[in-house]
Amino acid sequence: MDSVFEDLYNKYHQDVFQFLIYMVRNRSQAEDLAQEVYIRVLKSYQHFEGKSSEKTWLFSIAKNVAIDHFRKQKNWKNRIAEKFDWNRQDLKTEEALPEEIALANEEVWLLYDCLKKCSTDYRLVIITRYLQQLSIVETAEVLGWSESKVKTTQHRAIKLLRKEMSRRLRGEDEDGEKVRVERS
Repeated sequence: MDSVFEDLYNKYHQDVFQFLIYMVRNRSQAEDLAQEVYIRVLKSYQHFEGKSSEKTWLFSIAKNVAIDHFRKQKNWKNRIAEKFDWNRQDLKTEEALPEEIALANEEVWLLYDCLKKCSTDYRLVIITRYLQQLSIVETAEVLGWSESKVKTTQHRAIKLLRKEMSRRLRGEDEDGEKVRVERS
């Protein structure tokens, strides 16, 4: 079991950790939750039947750990929304994270900011499909949804993101009114 665990850890730890950072937006909490994921892996690996890949199985566990974390919080649905405040500076580190490098690009920053308008389901799909690069099948397995629900949710999330980004790039407020920027 030790070599299997080490193999899983070496292959997928960075992906699982990044997923948890996107979910909780706090490095310390993500580290704690990652440990919980691997505790659950150790406790339940003998029950893994191989019906899905080890990666999707791990992400399912990570998703459940994150949801359990939010449930323990007061008003957990509101807490999930707070965790996606991309303006927060919780992720200070010595070296730049890949996300920080990407956020240097203004349009990418805008995309992340627009994610705040998305529901939790939309965020989960966008994070698993595009940031973690899981397939539709893998995303369905991780989220416990049908493939058609993943496709529909993904389509709606992308549509909402495009609409919000377009509105902001045109300089409109939420009612479609042009926002005038005064320069001093």
